[in-house]
Amino acid sequence: MTEDSAAGKAAEKATEKAAGKPESTARTGLGQGPGRLLVMLYGVFTVAAASRSVYQLIAQYQEAPLAYILSAVSAVVYAFITVSLVRGGEGARKAAIVCCALELVGVLTVGTWTLADPSAFPDQTVWSDYGMGYLFIPIFLPVTGLLWLRKARRG
Repeated sequence: MTEDSAAGKAAEKATEKAAGKPESTARTGLGQGPGRLLVMLYGVFTVAAASRSVYQLIAQYQEAPLAYILSAVSAVVYAFITVSLVRGGEGARKAAIVCCALELVGVLTVGTWTLADPSAFPDQTVWSDYGMGYLFIPIFLPVTGLLWLRKARRG
């Protein structure tokens, strides 16, 4: 940590304390340390899922509307988690926990649905087959995110 960034953090804490904010509600570094990898992965998945779904919704909507809408939903969830991790703070951490849990439920639901009834999904989503098309990262990402967010609460 450089002297400038250390001084900046100290000044930020002093400002928050002067404003009457208790130090426990100060923003935490959710995107620091190992959290940086999560921010990067969620950012990449946001761009990948959003660009793919926007194109598919515009150019191929009639072929597999459910799959394309689910890909767009996953992009929104990824974006929200990315912003929460970057923003930091207890409120953002709690929101990210809810979104990671919803993401995990989505991956498990869509993954099981695509295996049980492949005809329901004429085209793949980000969460199809538990994220097999994305090296299973979509199934590991929310679990890792939940573990990191749980650890960040203690830190």
